Amino acid sequence: MYDNKIRQSNKVEGPEEMTGGNDTIIMEFTLLGLFHYPELQPLLFLAFLTIYILILMGNALVILVTVYDPVLHTPMYFFLRNLAFLEICYTSVTIPKMLANLLLEKKTISFSGCAIQMYFFLFFGTAVCYLLAVISYDRYVAICNPLHYPVLMSRRLCLLLVSGCWVTGMSVSLGQTALIFSVPFCGSNIINHFFCDVPPLVKLLCPDSHVNEVMKVLMNILVIIIPFTLILASYICIVTAILSIPSLDGKRKAIHTCSSHLVSVSLFYGSAVFRYLRPNSGYTSGLDKLLSLLYTVAPALLNPVIYSLRNQRVKAALRKSIQRTLGVHV
Repeated sequence: MYDNKIRQSNKVEGPEEMTGGNDTIIMEFTLLGLFHYPELQPLLFLAFLTIYILILMGNALVILVTVYDPVLHTPMYFFLRNLAFLEICYTSVTIPKMLANLLLEKKTISFSGCAIQMYFFLFFGTAVCYLLAVISYDRYVAICNPLHYPVLMSRRLCLLLVSGCWVTGMSVSLGQTALIFSVPFCGSNIINHFFCDVPPLVKLLCPDSHVNEVMKVLMNILVIIIPFTLILASYICIVTAILSIPSLDGKRKAIHTCSSHLVSVSLFYGSAVFRYLRPNSGYTSGLDKLLSLLYTVAPALLNPVIYSLRNQRVKAALRKSIQRTLGVHV
């Protein structure tokens, strides 16, 4: 009911939209944000600003420590550096605009700004999905072929795999963004979300277009199903290899090698799969916004803790960095 009232009140033509026939030429969109409680906005601003600062600091620390210490110049930490950088970019696409809208009375984003935000959100999000698949392959090689690991995971292959993640993200996001913004919008310019995500934008497209179903299929296959299938295949092989290890201590070490990545995958895909793969009948705007917040913020916030504070090599490198910086022995 709340959304219907807003849609009706937004039918008056103004500088943000001009109508021509049945289509609407949108000049800007209005983002409703996470909640409709103005009295909570200052508190939400402080909370998300703190979270964003922690994300920047935590992931920057992972990058600096793994670059600074030669001991961590291995394929696994090379991938983690790229993951940390992608997490910084991924959250920077949405959180700053959300913070600005929490302080502004007019919560709008221009048509081109919305397209750019969607492009980079899909770009970095897709790259993260495929990089998680690459890390699962790295763990597969480390556990199933440990003696050949240095040869199989050569520097050249690592660069090719990471480049492939970036190129895939760029290609998928370009195609999806171009497909959505090449179709006319009908009716309201209200986006019931805190950023320009695919599902709420597709709902504003003219109903006679088939972009809705096409976008849903493409999004599911390219961004979720393919990388998740690669991760699943890697872990089937890993589990098979772990079960064949005779000693209990060897099994424990192998599981520990994968535990951080499994937690990271669960955080990211748990909410993303439920967000995009469930049927339309299960759609509720409030739940969808919370799920989007989870897979946008939670992995970027927790990954530095998951991969660093639980990792003895990273903690040792961080300790050495502090010692050298302070010039003392800790």
